[in-house]
Amino acid sequence: MPDRSSRAPAPPPVTIEVVTECRRWRQLLPRIERLVRRAAASACRVAGRPVQASVLLADDRRLRLLNHAHRGRAKPTNVLSFPAAEGVGDVALALGTIRREAAAAGKPLAAHAAHLVVHGLLHLLGHDHLSAGEARRMERAETRALRAIGLPDPWRRA
Repeated sequence: MPDRSSRAPAPPPVTIEVVTECRRWRQLLPRIERLVRRAAASACRVAGRPVQASVLLADDRRLRLLNHAHRGRAKPTNVLSFPAAEGVGDVALALGTIRREAAAAGKPLAAHAAHLVVHGLLHLLGHDHLSAGEARRMERAETRALRAIGLPDPWRRA
């Protein structure tokens, strides 16, 4: 019988529901749902914790409404995270804002979207960036998660 103690631990379970509210996501990134799931699984592996979440692929209008309702800011934002319980919650992404940010930074849309999925899920898994130390730890976790799926360091300038 093989020694089970030498096996790598099983990756944490990841349950991700992708809701594509804005069809432009699929037009611009035909495999966006797959990318979201890969980024989410990688974030969980880096955090070493499972997650159960929904990811809403929306437009700027929807994120502006959510941002206003939940944060009192009447403007769109790239990503919002809504923790519900330990490792459970929702993440919402705004296509227009993410497209503008990617273009301004000279980054591929898919890479920037994956980064924001990872960022949002790490928030659900307990990461934050309120202090400089927290921000550095979160940035390192984001970089490791993206590198694991073959995407570049989002914090490195082009």
